[in-house]
Amino acid sequence: MKKDFFTYQAQTTPHPLAMEISHAEGSYIYDKDGKKHLDFVAGVSACSLGHKHPKVVQAIKDQLDKYLHVMVYGEYIQKPAVELTKLLASYLPDPLEKTYLTNSGTEAIEGSLKLARRVTGRSQIISAKLAYHGNTMGSMSVMGYEERKQAFRPLIPDVHFIAFNNEKDLEQITDKTAAVILETIQGGAGFIEPKNQYLQKVRERCNQDGALLVLDEIQPGFGRTGALFGFQNYNIIPDILVMGKGMGGGLPIGAFTASSEMMKQLQDNPKLGHITTFGGNPVIAAAALATLKEITNSDLMSETLVKEKLFRSLLIHPLIKEIRGLGLMLAFITPSAEITNKIILMCQEKGLILFWLLFEPTAVRITPPLTISLEEIKEGCRILLDVLDQIQDDKKLL
Repeated sequence: MKKDFFTYQAQTTPHPLAMEISHAEGSYIYDKDGKKHLDFVAGVSACSLGHKHPKVVQAIKDQLDKYLHVMVYGEYIQKPAVELTKLLASYLPDPLEKTYLTNSGTEAIEGSLKLARRVTGRSQIISAKLAYHGNTMGSMSVMGYEERKQAFRPLIPDVHFIAFNNEKDLEQITDKTAAVILETIQGGAGFIEPKNQYLQKVRERCNQDGALLVLDEIQPGFGRTGALFGFQNYNIIPDILVMGKGMGGGLPIGAFTASSEMMKQLQDNPKLGHITTFGGNPVIAAAALATLKEITNSDLMSETLVKEKLFRSLLIHPLIKEIRGLGLMLAFITPSAEITNKIILMCQEKGLILFWLLFEPTAVRITPPLTISLEEIKEGCRILLDVLDQIQDDKKLL
């Protein structure tokens, strides 16, 4: 299987982790030898309810018995998609009321950029340095990391970059700006939170110049920060909200939400302003609906903040310089990229799954399922602290 993996399946890096999976359940992933691995990554923030959550699995099974794909997005009335978008609207502030379901977060970003240009009649997009919004051509165009995109130029023109949390840079927003797109909490950059009411100041500047504010909640969304969406922690409302990852309970999905008036702009002049074959797929929508219901009908969101405090109280070590993030969207910073790599690889050997962040080589990701227990957190932190002690004792690394 490993040979076939490298022979036939395209890779994304020269050195994938290449663990062969047998099955997964709850907070654990099991390899082909039956060894269990405590999951502190949740498929990179995607498995909000852990692995094989019974309510998600049951929703999938129930829908499988009815129908799978029947028509391209937006033509037929399919109950799971309608109920999902209706429930989402009930938890969102006005005017965020109409949702377009897509296959992934990056497709939702593409749709949001098109919508912003269509609504405003402007072309300029302002993004943030070290931003990550996906890897398709439009999403890559608003990525704020030249090293990852220079090989694929030319990209979409008229994209400009500002520094996150830099108020002076907001002067670059003008009456030529269609939209400012930001991650509510910068992910790939190292889980950077907005400071000093930064997002409110961006909102005010957008209002002043008639630009739209697009917030990328693909990572913070669906309870990971203690609120259903991260922007709800900062007392602002975006014009367009983008979501994905943790929305589907482990299945591929994305969405963008805006006012009904805005969304009408994708219906006509031209028709099919944004179209997708599999967006709103009934099986995936059923899984997402079950996920949303479980997150909102339980104590998972409030427990997220309790679990954050536990992580912060346990992860005290000379090799941990700081812990960034909010809720269960956390990353700790080490003295060097070499130490970060060693931590992640050694922890996997000892049965704990950790992962990297895209643009911050000294960061170690901690984004476990929201359902992780306090005892599982303690178990994983024991493994991690043991590894940190071993690395500290290895003078060659320090």
